[in-house]
Amino acid sequence: MGILSAGLAVFFAVHLIPSFTGLRENLIQRLTFNGYRGVFTLLAIAALIATIWGFADAWHGDYAPWYIAPSWGRHVTMLLMLPVFPLMVASQLKGNITRVTKHPLINATKLWALAHLFANGEPYSVLLFGSFLVWAIIVRLSIARRERGTRPVHNYPDAMRNDVISVILGALLYGLFVWKLHSILIGVPIIT
Repeated sequence: MGILSAGLAVFFAVHLIPSFTGLRENLIQRLTFNGYRGVFTLLAIAALIATIWGFADAWHGDYAPWYIAPSWGRHVTMLLMLPVFPLMVASQLKGNITRVTKHPLINATKLWALAHLFANGEPYSVLLFGSFLVWAIIVRLSIARRERGTRPVHNYPDAMRNDVISVILGALLYGLFVWKLHSILIGVPIIT
Protein backbone atom coordinates (compact mmCIF):
# COMPACT_ATOMS: atom_id res chain seq x y z
CA MET A 1 0.00 0.00 0.00
CA GLY A 2 3.06 2.21 -0.07
CA ILE A 3 2.54 3.31 -3.68
CA LEU A 4 -1.12 4.06 -2.98
CA SER A 5 -0.24 6.10 0.12
CA ALA A 6 2.51 8.02 -1.70
CA GLY A 7 0.25 8.74 -4.68
CA LEU A 8 -2.54 10.00 -2.45
CA ALA A 9 -0.13 12.13 -0.38
CA VAL A 10 1.27 13.89 -3.46
CA PHE A 11 -2.17 14.22 -5.08
CA PHE A 12 -3.69 15.88 -2.03
CA ALA A 13 -0.63 18.01 -1.27
CA VAL A 14 -0.76 19.43 -4.79
CA HIS A 15 -4.52 19.96 -4.62
CA LEU A 16 -4.38 21.64 -1.22
CA ILE A 17 -1.92 24.32 -2.43
CA PRO A 18 -4.75 26.57 -3.71
CA SER A 19 -6.24 26.47 -0.20
CA PHE A 20 -3.16 28.31 1.04
CA THR A 21 -3.33 31.55 -0.93
CA GLY A 22 0.10 32.82 0.17
CA LEU A 23 1.85 29.61 -0.86
CA ARG A 24 0.13 29.56 -4.23
CA GLU A 25 1.02 33.19 -4.93
CA ASN A 26 4.68 32.58 -3.95
CA LEU A 27 4.87 29.60 -6.30
CA ILE A 28 3.33 31.60 -9.15
CA GLN A 29 5.85 34.40 -8.58
CA ARG A 30 8.75 31.95 -8.69
CA LEU A 31 7.53 29.74 -11.53
CA THR A 32 5.23 32.13 -13.48
CA PHE A 33 1.58 31.20 -13.83
CA ASN A 34 2.17 28.81 -16.74
CA GLY A 35 5.13 27.22 -14.95
CA TYR A 36 3.02 26.73 -11.81
CA ARG A 37 0.19 25.27 -13.84
CA GLY A 38 2.58 22.94 -15.69
CA VAL A 39 4.23 21.64 -12.49
CA PHE A 40 0.80 21.32 -10.83
CA THR A 41 -0.51 19.29 -13.80
CA LEU A 42 2.52 17.00 -14.04
CA LEU A 43 2.54 16.28 -10.31
CA ALA A 44 -1.24 15.69 -10.26
CA ILE A 45 -1.07 13.27 -13.21
CA ALA A 46 1.91 11.39 -11.75
CA ALA A 47 0.16 11.17 -8.37
CA LEU A 48 -3.07 9.96 -9.98
CA ILE A 49 -1.19 7.25 -11.90
CA ALA A 50 0.59 6.19 -8.68
CA THR A 51 -2.75 6.14 -6.82
CA ILE A 52 -4.42 3.96 -9.46
CA TRP A 53 -1.42 1.67 -9.71
CA GLY A 54 -1.09 1.47 -5.93
CA PHE A 55 -4.79 0.70 -5.49
CA ALA A 56 -4.66 -2.05 -8.11
CA ASP A 57 -1.53 -3.48 -6.47
CA ALA A 58 -3.08 -3.37 -2.99
CA TRP A 59 -6.29 -4.93 -4.32
CA HIS A 60 -4.39 -8.08 -5.19
CA GLY A 61 -2.73 -8.17 -1.75
CA ASP A 62 -3.86 -10.21 1.19
CA TYR A 63 -5.34 -7.61 3.54
CA ALA A 64 -7.85 -8.36 6.27
CA PRO A 65 -10.78 -5.93 6.17
CA TRP A 66 -10.90 -3.22 8.82
CA TYR A 67 -14.65 -3.71 8.93
CA ILE A 68 -17.23 -5.86 7.18
CA ALA A 69 -19.52 -3.75 5.04
CA PRO A 70 -23.15 -4.21 6.10
CA SER A 71 -25.41 -6.20 3.80
CA TRP A 72 -27.43 -3.04 3.10
CA GLY A 73 -24.24 -1.08 2.34
CA ARG A 74 -24.49 -1.74 -1.41
CA HIS A 75 -27.98 -0.24 -1.49
CA VAL A 76 -26.84 2.88 0.39
CA THR A 77 -23.92 3.18 -2.02
CA MET A 78 -26.23 2.99 -5.03
CA LEU A 79 -28.57 5.59 -3.50
CA LEU A 80 -25.79 8.01 -2.57
CA MET A 81 -24.25 7.68 -6.03
CA LEU A 82 -27.46 8.85 -7.76
CA PRO A 83 -26.68 12.59 -7.48
CA VAL A 84 -22.91 12.20 -8.04
CA PHE A 85 -22.97 12.17 -11.84
CA PRO A 86 -25.48 15.02 -12.25
CA LEU A 87 -23.36 17.09 -9.83
CA MET A 88 -20.22 16.30 -11.84
CA VAL A 89 -21.89 17.42 -15.06
CA ALA A 90 -23.39 20.50 -13.33
CA SER A 91 -19.90 21.60 -12.31
CA GLN A 92 -19.21 22.19 -16.01
CA LEU A 93 -22.68 23.36 -17.10
CA LYS A 94 -23.40 26.22 -14.73
CA GLY A 95 -27.01 26.50 -13.64
CA ASN A 96 -29.28 26.44 -10.61
CA ILE A 97 -27.68 23.22 -9.37
CA THR A 98 -24.35 25.03 -9.23
CA ARG A 99 -25.92 28.10 -7.62
CA VAL A 100 -27.63 26.05 -4.89
CA THR A 101 -24.83 23.55 -4.17
CA LYS A 102 -22.10 26.21 -4.68
CA HIS A 103 -19.39 23.65 -5.45
CA PRO A 104 -21.01 20.65 -7.17
CA LEU A 105 -17.78 18.80 -7.95
CA ILE A 106 -16.62 18.93 -4.31
CA ASN A 107 -20.07 17.75 -3.20
CA ALA A 108 -19.94 14.95 -5.79
CA THR A 109 -16.53 13.90 -4.45
CA LYS A 110 -17.82 13.82 -0.87
CA LEU A 111 -20.84 11.72 -1.84
CA TRP A 112 -18.74 9.37 -4.01
CA ALA A 113 -16.24 8.78 -1.21
CA LEU A 114 -18.85 8.36 1.52
CA ALA A 115 -20.93 6.03 -0.65
CA HIS A 116 -18.01 3.73 -1.28
CA LEU A 117 -17.15 3.52 2.41
CA PHE A 118 -20.54 1.84 2.96
CA ALA A 119 -19.58 -0.97 0.57
CA ASN A 120 -15.82 -1.40 1.16
CA GLY A 121 -14.00 -2.13 4.40
CA GLU A 122 -10.59 -3.19 3.10
CA PRO A 123 -7.69 -0.99 4.29
CA TYR A 124 -6.79 0.18 0.77
CA SER A 125 -10.43 1.13 0.06
CA VAL A 126 -10.78 2.97 3.38
CA LEU A 127 -7.50 4.78 2.66
CA LEU A 128 -8.59 5.79 -0.84
CA PHE A 129 -12.19 6.79 -0.17
CA GLY A 130 -11.59 8.09 3.34
CA SER A 131 -8.77 10.36 2.22
CA PHE A 132 -10.87 11.75 -0.64
CA LEU A 133 -13.70 12.42 1.81
CA VAL A 134 -11.40 14.21 4.26
CA TRP A 135 -9.76 16.19 1.43
CA ALA A 136 -13.14 17.30 0.03
CA ILE A 137 -14.29 18.44 3.47
CA ILE A 138 -11.06 20.39 4.04
CA VAL A 139 -11.30 22.06 0.62
CA ARG A 140 -14.96 22.96 1.16
CA LEU A 141 -14.21 24.49 4.57
CA SER A 142 -11.27 26.40 3.09
CA ILE A 143 -13.43 27.80 0.31
CA ALA A 144 -16.16 28.74 2.79
CA ARG A 145 -13.57 30.58 4.91
CA ARG A 146 -12.29 32.51 1.87
CA GLU A 147 -15.84 33.34 0.74
CA ARG A 148 -17.00 34.43 4.21
CA GLY A 149 -18.58 37.88 4.07
CA THR A 150 -19.02 37.82 0.30
CA ARG A 151 -22.28 36.97 -1.33
CA PRO A 152 -21.60 36.43 -5.01
CA VAL A 153 -24.70 36.59 -7.15
CA HIS A 154 -24.63 34.08 -9.95
CA ASN A 155 -27.07 34.56 -12.78
CA TYR A 156 -26.35 31.89 -15.32
CA PRO A 157 -28.02 32.67 -18.65
CA ASP A 158 -29.09 29.12 -19.56
CA ALA A 159 -29.56 27.84 -16.03
CA MET A 160 -32.70 25.74 -16.55
CA ARG A 161 -31.44 24.20 -19.79
CA ASN A 162 -28.08 23.38 -18.15
CA ASP A 163 -29.83 21.82 -15.15
CA VAL A 164 -31.95 19.58 -17.39
CA ILE A 165 -28.87 18.53 -19.37
CA SER A 166 -26.94 17.88 -16.14
CA VAL A 167 -29.68 15.66 -14.72
CA ILE A 168 -30.31 13.73 -17.95
CA LEU A 169 -26.63 13.27 -18.80
CA GLY A 170 -25.81 12.46 -15.16
CA ALA A 171 -28.59 9.86 -15.00
CA LEU A 172 -27.36 8.34 -18.27
CA LEU A 173 -23.79 8.12 -16.92
CA TYR A 174 -25.06 6.60 -13.68
CA GLY A 175 -27.00 3.99 -15.65
CA LEU A 176 -23.97 3.16 -17.81
CA PHE A 177 -21.76 2.78 -14.73
CA VAL A 178 -24.26 0.50 -13.02
CA TRP A 179 -24.80 -1.51 -16.20
CA LYS A 180 -21.22 -2.04 -17.47
CA LEU A 181 -18.74 0.85 -17.08
CA HIS A 182 -17.85 0.15 -13.43
CA SER A 183 -17.04 -3.42 -14.36
CA ILE A 184 -15.00 -2.38 -17.42
CA LEU A 185 -13.08 0.48 -15.76
CA ILE A 186 -12.75 -0.77 -12.17
CA GLY A 187 -13.08 -4.52 -12.62
CA VAL A 188 -15.94 -4.86 -10.15
CA PRO A 189 -19.44 -5.45 -11.52
CA ILE A 190 -22.24 -3.59 -9.75
CA ILE A 191 -25.00 -5.84 -11.04
CA THR A 192 -24.15 -9.48 -10.47
